[in-house]
Amino acid sequence: MYLERCRATDVGPLTVFLRTVDLTLSGVEAPGVRLWLERDEHGEIIGSTGYEISVDGEHALIRSVAVHPSLRSRGRGSELAGFALDRAAEEGATTAWLFSRRSGVFWQGLGFEPADRDELAKALAATHQVRLFRQTGQLGREVAWSRPLARARPIAERRPRM
Repeated sequence: MYLERCRATDVGPLTVFLRTVDLTLSGVEAPGVRLWLERDEHGEIIGSTGYEISVDGEHALIRSVAVHPSLRSRGRGSELAGFALDRAAEEGATTAWLFSRRSGVFWQGLGFEPADRDELAKALAATHQVRLFRQTGQLGREVAWSRPLARARPIAERRPRM
């Protein structure tokens, strides 16, 4: 799997992709939202992943983890989620959070547990998704999940696998 950082020119196609898989679009164009894309051999987006970091840097809101419907159930979603979790930990976050009403079993398989959505909203109040959900009244209908993140060593300090 090869992932590339989402650029400004990717926002339009990413928006179409996320709309297709029924995920939140809020903030995908914002510089503080970290997003990566996976493309097929024709350059079409087939996967995405990302997160937002809290103001204090301790919390990451995992978001936009999606796999094209024709490619699901092959482990790609787990790889995409793992990529975002690793990057968030490298950035210093110690807790990962997310909203998911439909994919709880998937997230539980990655170590997430049900969480208090108000606690999530407090820890990540400045994120686009939390602000949108508060403004629209959707926050009360959301299901929150969380898990601790191990502090990862910076990429440059990792030793190659043998």
